[in-house]
Amino acid sequence: MAQNLSPAATERLETWRKGGFLPAWAHTALDELVTAQAWEELEDRFFRDLTFGTGGMRGRIIGRKSAPIELGAGGLDNPAHPAVGANNLNDVTVTRATMGLFFSVKNAGTKGAPKIVIAHDVRHFSRYFAELVARVWTILGGEAWLFTGPRSTPQLSFTVRALGTDTGVVLTASHNPPHDNGYKVYASHGGQVVPPLADEIVTAVRAVKPEELGPVLKQATEAKGDVWKTVGTDVEKKYAESAAQVVLNPAKIVQGKPRVVYSALHGTGAVVIPGLLRTLGAEVSEVAAQMKFDGRFPTVPSPNPEDPRALAMMLDQAKITHAAVGLATDPDDDRIATAFREADGSYRALTGNEFGALLADYRFQQAKELGWLPPLGSERAVVLKSFVTTPLLDAIAHEHGGLCVNTLTGFKWMGAKLHKYEEQLLAGLAKAGDKRTAAQIAALPAKDRAELGLRHSAWLVLAAEESYGCLAGDTVRDKDANAAAAMAVEIAAWLAAQSLTATAALDNLYSRHGYHRESLRTLTFEGAAGVAQIQRVLASFRSDPPKSLGGRAVERALDFLNAEHRDEEGEVVPREDFLLYELAGGWRCAVRGSGTEPKLKLYFFAKEPLNKPTARPALEAALKPKLDAWMDAVAADAKQRAGP
Repeated sequence: MAQNLSPAATERLETWRKGGFLPAWAHTALDELVTAQAWEELEDRFFRDLTFGTGGMRGRIIGRKSAPIELGAGGLDNPAHPAVGANNLNDVTVTRATMGLFFSVKNAGTKGAPKIVIAHDVRHFSRYFAELVARVWTILGGEAWLFTGPRSTPQLSFTVRALGTDTGVVLTASHNPPHDNGYKVYASHGGQVVPPLADEIVTAVRAVKPEELGPVLKQATEAKGDVWKTVGTDVEKKYAESAAQVVLNPAKIVQGKPRVVYSALHGTGAVVIPGLLRTLGAEVSEVAAQMKFDGRFPTVPSPNPEDPRALAMMLDQAKITHAAVGLATDPDDDRIATAFREADGSYRALTGNEFGALLADYRFQQAKELGWLPPLGSERAVVLKSFVTTPLLDAIAHEHGGLCVNTLTGFKWMGAKLHKYEEQLLAGLAKAGDKRTAAQIAALPAKDRAELGLRHSAWLVLAAEESYGCLAGDTVRDKDANAAAAMAVEIAAWLAAQSLTATAALDNLYSRHGYHRESLRTLTFEGAAGVAQIQRVLASFRSDPPKSLGGRAVERALDFLNAEHRDEEGEVVPREDFLLYELAGGWRCAVRGSGTEPKLKLYFFAKEPLNKPTARPALEAALKPKLDAWMDAVAADAKQRAGP
């Protein structure tokens, strides 16, 4: 082994083999891989420990080369055991993470038994891992709540706050391929953990010793019966009600009765969205074949709503039913794709940037018409977005007298902002002699919460990311496709009432703020070698900084790792390995490594003046070849920097 693996992989593999914490099947799996001389596979499994990224901890549960005992009789469709390895998600890494999380919560001075609520999606081993987390937690002396079946990530975020638990975990790999799963951790305020809490958890996880891990894992995997409490139907009902409250003018949906086609892409969106939309007054047609829970995601090449291929069945059904809008959500139901009917009966699938722009503009307009906001707006009416999301949102917020705040990529940073706004609100109320708690505020009607936020801290108009995630309201602290589906139906009803299409509405925005075009290129680098290649690209951009990108001069380079930056509220932006280039002509390009996938991401932003809405098609056609050539050139440069 030492001749065929890196020193780091060899050391970890030996630690696992001799640590006394592996079940018998895992030893057999390692022996099978060594006998098969699957050195590249073993290197990928042991070159590092699985770490937290922008979406928590994600890893393979099925190796590129599996040991026969891991697959068992079920094969790839129903594997018997998750792939063993320090860099994979399996019994060991889940148990170790849960033990570290428990100790971190306990050491923080929690009163009484530490409390956790756990959710899971439909993937291979998701339920198994969720029950394992609950068993480990209770073995250590904590209290655990678990849902009766698959539930969405945003519902987990809501339930942490609703139950008042110290933390929450959802087992999901979001839109990743079927061979992945993940472990996402939430703080007591309902948002994903961020530093310094995330760092404390990582430190606690690393401190778990093999001699501590082994007995807990053995007891947890051999235990029988339910040791957890079940999340009650009353809490689930409150979540659905909160998702409906993001609709600013529900009468529009009742009056318009828009037809909707919806696909859950085999995921957890099937639990809430159909009933939610029908309750609001929409006519809903479900894509039956894609409403069935299935971790193989058999009807799509990818369960990612950003992938046009995933929308094929939904679009076909939309055409047949003449739906006003088609919707599709990813497996853990936090991302949504929207497709609106055009005047000729075709459907325009909006990008995450386009949908976010329509939502922000509409919500500002409606808030003013309904009296939630004054005519000139308020700087306490806030749009949250990531640096890699369209600058059009900045322009829309400014036009309406609001504030747009940019964050690092990942909704965890937006959740942290919402937590800060809540603390400011409670402090403002306390100063005025109002002793209401966060739970009491959350129980108020949405308009009353908005009024309090505008008076004491901030009101969230919209939070959005280019990667098809958005959020409105303050009872959830992560992107929420359930609430986004409700907002999409409200937009569809509004467009119909105005005799507008989504394209026409976007063209109106472009005529006011300039034509914005964004695109994303991803370069995939698998395994241990891939991690090194991604690091080489980012290091190269710093050691050999480009004077131009794709032929456009670099006017300003923002390095978020080695320089301090402050956001629009004056807060220091946390350090991250991320580069943003401002180029000639107002164009931009950003480079970052994905926190959840083995990918280097290149973000492109173009902006051109547009005098009138009708001029957009000609401008778009003329711009396309220039954009394509520009993006090709930048991607080629990045590949060259990656090396062999």
